[in-house]
Amino acid sequence: MQRRRFVVAVGMCGLLALTANPLLAADWSDQAARFLTLQDVSVRYALLGSVLLGLGCGLLGGFVVVRRMALVGDALSHAVLPGVALGFLWNMTKDPLAIFVGATVAGLLGTALVGALTRTTRLKEDAALGLVLATFFAAGMCLVTMIQRLPTGNKSGIDKFLFGQAAALGADDLALMAVVTAAVLGLVIAFYKELLVTSFDPGFARSSGVPARWIHHGLMLLLAAAVVTALQAVGVVLVSALLITPAAAAYLLTDRLHRLLLLASLFGVLAGVLGAFVSFLRPGLPTGPLMVVAASTVFTGAFLFGPRHGVLARWWRQRSGTARMRRENTLKAMFHVLEADETGGEALSVLSLAGRRKETETEALRQVDELVRHGLATREGDTLYFTPAGRRRAGEIVRNHRLWELYLTQSANIAPDHVHDDAERIEHVLGEQVVRDLERRLNYAKVDPHGKAIPGPREIHRGDDGGRER
Repeated sequence: MQRRRFVVAVGMCGLLALTANPLLAADWSDQAARFLTLQDVSVRYALLGSVLLGLGCGLLGGFVVVRRMALVGDALSHAVLPGVALGFLWNMTKDPLAIFVGATVAGLLGTALVGALTRTTRLKEDAALGLVLATFFAAGMCLVTMIQRLPTGNKSGIDKFLFGQAAALGADDLALMAVVTAAVLGLVIAFYKELLVTSFDPGFARSSGVPARWIHHGLMLLLAAAVVTALQAVGVVLVSALLITPAAAAYLLTDRLHRLLLLASLFGVLAGVLGAFVSFLRPGLPTGPLMVVAASTVFTGAFLFGPRHGVLARWWRQRSGTARMRRENTLKAMFHVLEADETGGEALSVLSLAGRRKETETEALRQVDELVRHGLATREGDTLYFTPAGRRRAGEIVRNHRLWELYLTQSANIAPDHVHDDAERIEHVLGEQVVRDLERRLNYAKVDPHGKAIPGPREIHRGDDGGRER
């Protein structure tokens, strides 16, 4: 539910932010109405192309991210440029099929060359990727320059493959995009299990009879095809961003591959729609870069506000965890004061707590007020009492501490005077199952290495009848 709300919120905020931008045309409402009603053929082509690209690139980008192949995708996107130029030179026209074949072959040749350099030389993969990327891109730029110097070179439109021009998409381009996207979707669904296991554990996949090598080659073929179809819309320079950014945003929101793929596809489609929308509102702004900007906006939202891996969520958990540990340390100190009271009373003074904590009475009062707000203690003047919940948690913390000290001395042969600091850290995170295992391993010991009693169930749950401990 949190992820669903996040997706909706990011989409709405992105749309509002973009439509409110002062760079947009003054008659943006009329333009928006024309876009939403799909009156223009160019709008329909650009929108459909952007959606297909967002879906295909987002889906493949999920595997690129989880397989740590981001640099491979970047190298592949630059390696296809000479193939684009050669495809144009084949019949001197911007034939989508010829360019597709040429670019795909060039991309696969580039990735194969990276593998060969890695296997046969001392070069690491990153160096091989950088070498191939630079070489192929430079060769492609030389070929594009040669084409533009031809008599009809300026009218060829081959330069649009550098930065993209979604408005120039035609019916043939859309047909090719639809075929590639359908192939990507179908093959991912058909071979999802194989892609899953080879993405996270290639060794297990090979031992289980899964053709990991062929799966990898097939994925690279799909990736090359998706990159080539995206060139017309976003260009060689930005196609890798369209592959990686939506998937990276999804990666920050989930730990399950199927959810990652769904979110990456959704973010890719959202980026495509927003890019086409804003580009239509402001004709001077290109669709491809706007798609990448929209995807980057979604990533920024996931980076900041992700419910689990977002910066703010991690900060809040860290802050909450520190506050919880501080409260539990105060509860433990109250337990120790009462434990040392030979009269067996259930009340203690703020002054005695401050002495145990080695802090001022004002600081102790601040911690006590925190316990009171959380229902862990009550205070009457300078006198403190446990609530049943406070007593129970204090007993658990002390039990965890002393069990861990005993475990370290008996199982790890660590001296008793060297186990306190480690127990101080671990006492707050031990789960009940681990505690039960420790108790069983230690034969339900009653005392710790220092001769202090380990609280048992009776001591921990004392006062659970609902009354205040007095």
